[in-house]
Amino acid sequence: MNAQTERKLTMAQAIAEAIGQEMERDPEVFVMGEDIGRYGGIFGATGGLLDRFGKERIMDTPISETAFIGTAIGAAAAGMRPIAELMFVDFFGVCMDMIYNHMAKNTYMSGGHVRLPVVLMTAIGGGYNDAAQHSQCLYATFAHVPGIKVVVPSNAYDAKGLMAQAIREDNPVLFMYHKGIMGLPWMAYFEGSTTSVPADAYVLPFGQARVVREGRDLSIVTLSQMVHKAMIAASKLAEQGIDAEVIDLRTLVPLDRQTVLASVRKTGRVLIADEDYLSYGLSGEIAALVAENLDSVRLKAPVRRLAVPDVPIPYSRPLEQFVIPQVDSIVAQASSLMQAAGVMA
Repeated sequence: MNAQTERKLTMAQAIAEAIGQEMERDPEVFVMGEDIGRYGGIFGATGGLLDRFGKERIMDTPISETAFIGTAIGAAAAGMRPIAELMFVDFFGVCMDMIYNHMAKNTYMSGGHVRLPVVLMTAIGGGYNDAAQHSQCLYATFAHVPGIKVVVPSNAYDAKGLMAQAIREDNPVLFMYHKGIMGLPWMAYFEGSTTSVPADAYVLPFGQARVVREGRDLSIVTLSQMVHKAMIAASKLAEQGIDAEVIDLRTLVPLDRQTVLASVRKTGRVLIADEDYLSYGLSGEIAALVAENLDSVRLKAPVRRLAVPDVPIPYSRPLEQFVIPQVDSIVAQASSLMQAAGVMA
């Protein structure tokens, strides 16, 4: 196939394809984690790789996250390019020392002499009744600590290019995929995440947000699965005469501040839609970014934030749907924001 050949892939297929192509390109790349071999990862991110590369490069591990993430860090320091899968981001608590104090800091602590090209990929998000310990996003938790790049794709095309870039990075990368947009047959998901993907390898640079939908009335800043909810909401808002612009951040570290500010300068209104917790998180960071640039941004209404209230994600489906922002809640917040600006009757 040539570079122009495209097929529709799910996000899971796109991630697995990126990993496979990078493993073919670089013999130092290998993968380790729980159920990533014969099972192909419980969310499909390593599907088919065991048959192609064998057990020496696609390694199932015991249920010991500290041990295999620590092993990945050591392998990276020795010159390899490991990919470790932490099955759910919620499990970070049992291995946080390895992530925060070793993966994130050892390059700095060594005065730049130790390179750590580690990709730690993990599943995030709720929406399918997996309760408080399997449904969080938590990307702001990791973006808060210097030393880790944080990548959160919303579709298959981006996921492939961002994963290839992550593997080629000489710095630690946390690659976070939302379970609800992986395209798994056993799980309801947003069809928009399955996209045309070139067959040949390509990379997408970090720190470049994407304007998914252009608009003039307000900016909706978001990422991951929430991009798809925002796009559906934007269509409903258009029926009310509201023209919403939708920004997909793609990466949190580095953060594309300029694209966000350019959008808000144009629209004068901003709604941050986030599936992470409200307090001390991404929504507060974007709100602060806008506030710190009021010398060049003329707001027509106060910044509005929509995120998960500070409660554990409930198991009950009605309660889970209530706390996680949905299409209708984005529409309601955007409409209210326009009313606050005095534009609507």
